[in-house]
Amino acid sequence: MAGDLATYRRMRDFSRTPEPAGEVAADGQRRFVVQRHRARRLHYDFRLELDGVLLSWAVPKGPTLDPAARRLAVHVEDHPVEYLHFEGVIPAGEYGGGDVIVWDTGTWEPAKGADPARALRKGDLHVDLHGEKLRGRFVLVRRDQDSGDDHESWMLLHKRDADAVEGWNPEDHPRSVLTGRTNEDVAADPDREWRSDAPAADAEVSLLAGSDDQLPDEAIDALEELPGKGGTWEVFGRRLKVTNLDKVLFPAQDPQSAPITKRELLAYAARIAPVALPYLQGRPLNMHRYPEGADRPGFWHKERPQHAPSWLECWENPDAENGETQAYVVVDEPAALVWVANFGALEWHPWTSHKDASHEPTYALVDLDPGENTTWDDLLVLARLHRTALDHLGVVGRPKVTGRRGIQVWIPIRPGYTFTETRAWVEQLSRTVGKVVPELVSWKWEVKARKGLARLDYTQNAVNKTLVAPYSPRPSPGAPVSVPIAWHELDDPELRPDRWTIRTVLDRLQTVGDPFRSLLGVDQELPDL
Repeated sequence: MAGDLATYRRMRDFSRTPEPAGEVAADGQRRFVVQRHRARRLHYDFRLELDGVLLSWAVPKGPTLDPAARRLAVHVEDHPVEYLHFEGVIPAGEYGGGDVIVWDTGTWEPAKGADPARALRKGDLHVDLHGEKLRGRFVLVRRDQDSGDDHESWMLLHKRDADAVEGWNPEDHPRSVLTGRTNEDVAADPDREWRSDAPAADAEVSLLAGSDDQLPDEAIDALEELPGKGGTWEVFGRRLKVTNLDKVLFPAQDPQSAPITKRELLAYAARIAPVALPYLQGRPLNMHRYPEGADRPGFWHKERPQHAPSWLECWENPDAENGETQAYVVVDEPAALVWVANFGALEWHPWTSHKDASHEPTYALVDLDPGENTTWDDLLVLARLHRTALDHLGVVGRPKVTGRRGIQVWIPIRPGYTFTETRAWVEQLSRTVGKVVPELVSWKWEVKARKGLARLDYTQNAVNKTLVAPYSPRPSPGAPVSVPIAWHELDDPELRPDRWTIRTVLDRLQTVGDPFRSLLGVDQELPDL
């Protein structure tokens, strides 16, 4: 029964494998994962969190949404919960040696409130899955005969429900839901993005640790040692003059916490820069500056100041007219983002096009803008409907909480689209969604005319229209952050648009990685609607 990890420990040499030995974790939220695992032969590891461990079955042909298919599922030893989001390479010669990706993940619940431990003993377990690929009711049934190697043979099947899809083949969906990588990608380059000697609880940090630009701890120590008035800080190979380090920029989130100083903001900017850089690089930046702090009025600053260091990348807009911004800051290296933070920019708003093709967007953007009467649950309904629509269309996109009240959906596209085309496509998509719940949506332009309803704002698809960057702070108490999430996190009861701050989002990255990494390099057509 769940809770005994002795078999798991006996099978592994933890001096050679990055998998964790693990402890039996306290029972908490029930999560599931399916890992596509190429060991001696390809199979899918189907795991359910229960009683502090991961109940595990090896499914040779993989789980499917096809209700006509019956999949063999071999019940193997329980795994520790630290293994939940492990993605990387298990060394050759070790038990399970090969490459592993997180093929799907989400939450699960026993069907109709049944006792899952009792159902497991009985050999007839019905579960409802809420994943990115697997959704709906699945059934695990123990067979009379065994697999021939001391493991029980079970069958895994999908019920005929609203989530069933005839002919659905898991091999048609081979990519990781966390990173967008395939098993081949992981096997070919396991060290650049994944730290092979880390325990599974830290495995996602390897998603961020492949860059040569990672900040050494000594740089943060040097920042801490500078006096309050500031000084020269060497960071990412650049020497920056930093000032007013003890100045409060964000009020405290609550009476029990301390306000956030400029020193802390600079430390956050330096730590997050390698993660945020792919969403800023090559793009003109609109800076929302609050030099007196988030509790005072801010202002937009777009022009690269004359006193900026010579190494700070600049783009001169050939289309700029008199009175418009002529030269923009471009964050093309991590130190540039630290400079932006030191300049008093608490929010970072890159263009959705590159400087070399400023009239060609790289994303189609859905902006779910809540009204005064829009509840958080209402907004989640709208986001889930967009999830369903994109899944139906076979379009890759990911949501992001804004750090304030809203949710955005970023959809990567191939080069060559115009803003007129992406705006029209998103408008048609969102108007179709809006027809499902007309009581939640207004299409009026003026806020007063919307009568407190939400707006599905397709107009953000325009040149020099910006949406807040992934991992940018927002000018509110506690310094909340705009954070990319996975689709299944829309079903997390603890999700809020301002859930993470500059003090907590780095811990999240250590645990789950960056969901937007799966969007990088995706060149897709927008299908006809």
